[in-house]
Amino acid sequence: MIDFVRRWSDRTEIVLRRFTRGLGLAPSKFYDWKSRYGKVNEHNSWIPRDFWLEDEEKRAILDFHARYPLEGYRRLTFMMLDADIVSVSPASVWRVLHGAGRLSRWKVLPSGKGKGFEQPFGPHQHWHVDVTYINISATFYYLCSVLDGYSRYVVHWEIRESMTEAEVQTIRPRDRWGEIP
Repeated sequence: MIDFVRRWSDRTEIVLRRFTRGLGLAPSKFYDWKSRYGKVNEHNSWIPRDFWLEDEEKRAILDFHARYPLEGYRRLTFMMLDADIVSVSPASVWRVLHGAGRLSRWKVLPSGKGKGFEQPFGPHQHWHVDVTYINISATFYYLCSVLDGYSRYVVHWEIRESMTEAEVQTIRPRDRWGEIP
């Protein structure tokens, strides 16, 4: 890419900054690539780092957690530091415990997905109110529709300028003679 940009920038006599922008490439990215040009890519290599935990340290964290399973990972970190077990950050303790599957949410609630709504067995057994907004002549209004749960037929609709709980509660479907069914 570096050679391509240089060659065509020279041939077209377009300034390098303008040429890279025309390609959709930020100049800072181009100069970053230029500074690494000809060097071996080592940014993704698995070179052991000084801050990586050793297997003994991970085992010590897991053993300490087994002794104190009700403590949170932050408190465990400082308890291990006080007991001179291992000196690591709370984030490292969290990563080790999470990787071992030892962390769980406080309140795991069963999913309500799939239980849903019991469909009515006939028309007019259950009505739903659906509220959405619509744009009429550059002004937003609220469209309130009353739907039959069985047939999904629009029983009644109204357009409102504002939407409050009281206004939704006052929506009353009427039959063609103006009577409330």
